[in-house]
Amino acid sequence: MVYILLATGFETAEALAPADVLRRGNVPVSLVGVTGPTVQSAQGVTVTADVALADVNLAPGDMVMLPGGLGGVDALEHSEAAMALISQAAAHPQVWVSAICAAPTLLARAGLIPAGARAVCYPGMEGDLVKAGVEPCMTEPFVVEGHLITGRAAGSSFDFGLALLTALSGADVARQVQSGIHYMA
Repeated sequence: MVYILLATGFETAEALAPADVLRRGNVPVSLVGVTGPTVQSAQGVTVTADVALADVNLAPGDMVMLPGGLGGVDALEHSEAAMALISQAAAHPQVWVSAICAAPTLLARAGLIPAGARAVCYPGMEGDLVKAGVEPCMTEPFVVEGHLITGRAAGSSFDFGLALLTALSGADVARQVQSGIHYMA
């Protein structure tokens, strides 16, 4: 199961494009309401969550995904329950953690990206990665580092979603979905 954490102010494309790609690849996805059962994005799109944060139970093979959006990332960072779940996922060697845009900086500030690891985030925010000893890879749309996948920004949402699908279901499934949606990377 992929749990996409939605907090008020999340970036619409960064949450919903990967959810779409993953579901097309038959990966189960739950949109998790961190700030309530309905969550408004930074662009004013209201999304109804599939599950509440309190109902998430991680298992081996699961993934926790953090979309960006400064308001959404700030709300995640100030939610004790969300940070507990994110920390639990990061500490579990068989659970994936993924974050895009501003969200990788939350992971860096929380010490959840190992020093020396590579990651990408929204351009101009890489100072948070550097302060945490993380190597920024700012020319990449996404970076896979062990069980951590980071993405650059809204414009790389489909690349990021395909990277998540590749990690969970393999390159063949990701290529089929990419072809089916006529996405040219």
